[in-house]
Amino acid sequence: MASHKPRRRRKEDTPDAMSRDVARSNLGTSSASPQFPLASFLWPAKKSVSQWATLPLILMVVGLFRWATGFWGYSGFNVPPMHGDFEAQRHWMEITTHLPISQWYFYDLPYWGLDYPPLTAYHSWLLGRIGSIIDSRWFALDVSRGFEDQLLKVYMRATVLVSEYFVYIPAAIILNRKLGRMRGVSTWESLVALVAILMQPATILIDHAHFQYNTVMLGFTLATISSMLAGRALWGCVFFVAALCYKQMALYYAPAIFAYLIGICIAPKPNFGRFLAIAFVTILSFAISFAPLLLGSIFDRYRKIPTSTTKETPFPPLITSLPFAINEEAWYFPPLLQLTQSIYRIFPFARGLFEDKVANMWCAIHTFHKLHHYPLGQMQRISTVITLVSIWPSTMIISLFPYRELLPWAMASTAWGFFLCSFQVHEKSVLLPLLPMTILLGSERGLGTEMRAWIGWANMLGAWTLFPLLKRDELRMPYGVLTLLWAYLLGLPPTSLSLYFGRQSKNGELKVLTKMLHLAFYAVMIAWHIGEAFVPPPEDKADLWVVLNVLIGFAGFGVCFLWCSWQLILRSGLMEDYFGVRMRIEAADRKKKQ
Repeated sequence: MASHKPRRRRKEDTPDAMSRDVARSNLGTSSASPQFPLASFLWPAKKSVSQWATLPLILMVVGLFRWATGFWGYSGFNVPPMHGDFEAQRHWMEITTHLPISQWYFYDLPYWGLDYPPLTAYHSWLLGRIGSIIDSRWFALDVSRGFEDQLLKVYMRATVLVSEYFVYIPAAIILNRKLGRMRGVSTWESLVALVAILMQPATILIDHAHFQYNTVMLGFTLATISSMLAGRALWGCVFFVAALCYKQMALYYAPAIFAYLIGICIAPKPNFGRFLAIAFVTILSFAISFAPLLLGSIFDRYRKIPTSTTKETPFPPLITSLPFAINEEAWYFPPLLQLTQSIYRIFPFARGLFEDKVANMWCAIHTFHKLHHYPLGQMQRISTVITLVSIWPSTMIISLFPYRELLPWAMASTAWGFFLCSFQVHEKSVLLPLLPMTILLGSERGLGTEMRAWIGWANMLGAWTLFPLLKRDELRMPYGVLTLLWAYLLGLPPTSLSLYFGRQSKNGELKVLTKMLHLAFYAVMIAWHIGEAFVPPPEDKADLWVVLNVLIGFAGFGVCFLWCSWQLILRSGLMEDYFGVRMRIEAADRKKKQ
């Protein structure tokens, strides 16, 4: 009987296999040392037998930072009468646990009426039910408005953390492993990238300080990408529909996902069966997501529970604008009413071009030329056309070259296009284009000089544009700690200039123009913080510093959009094909002349 031979570990999984992206050779010796502080912290783990010995420690540390961030205030704390996003989320738990499902999208809309898709409503119902068991005062109908008990704050913070660890964290771990294995990235290097991804400052600040549940939607998005990379397109459709049905902002990724799915149905040869399967699974996923809402409205009609359609909450425009009358007593009217009302609430076209001061094209233009003088419908059409133009190149490339490794790049490009040009953009929407960029830290050369510099710069700029929002919530301290900590861990300015002037900068990956551009923005951001802190704005320009934040952020995000789009073009091979054809034509011309 042959003796047992243990499974040989892959070369990239051995402790000695380290990329020069995270380790550098010491001159005159055979030893190596880490390139940046995050690699230094995880240096002892490079000799670990398995990543599962290190992963629990990583999850505990990143969870500790999230929980500590929650000790600070939140959106709308002690700011009556509307308070803020914390109160909005609490109020949705209140109405979903006390009202019939047919009234969820109709009840008292002026006071934080539900305006997110059904999965958010179901999630609110679940959390509200659990919270009511602990203390029924937290979600008592109407009388609990503006309730700011400290135990309620602890509970709400815990729900964000638990929701993230159920959805976002597992999806990030799986996707990071998948990206590493696709290109032979060592296990230890993947763990370094994972910490950088999970410590991304903007996401922590918005969800765990300002207060929201964005990581649930972002987690479903990561699961979508992971499924697509694994060749499981149908599961990818299920997860992406879940992302859309949790937060409509996931539409930023929809053009890239749709174009990729079309591409794999066409190349290398048309596959009509795959197309039908994708269409069926997508429709079925939407149907399952909306089923409780629609079937619940039929059951409420059977129980003779009225829908709140008063003068304050009339029938949605999608019904009132129909050229024919609909029988309100018909069995299909309740689900039709719920569907049209939810769509009307989810897509708030009547709210305006943008909210507050956001670093996109429309707010930047509005600084110099007031856009509110134009009809709202006209601006909607213009923004739609410009958005489609901005995302057209990326969607065409990913459909013509449906390579799995290109999907994050296409999603980043289209998300930047949406953020910069689309209608009704929030400051917090910057999380969407930052996500696919940040996960690329776990890909091949993701921690290299060029990728780390660009992805780090984009994240620092994104967090910086959130500062006016965070300042209103008295969140300066967590903003400063988390952004500077992330910069320190990855060796980025303002904590370190080694990426631009040290040994890492001598490998030629960063062009002089890139160094000048990044460092100029870092210098401007630092100068802005100093000016905002010590120089009061003129009385007739009270928003001076916020407007400057918008203009600088818009310029930087425009560069991010161009960089992601250019990387997508280069990595698709499109330029190689073009230059190859040109070289063959020129060679043929030379032969003819000879």
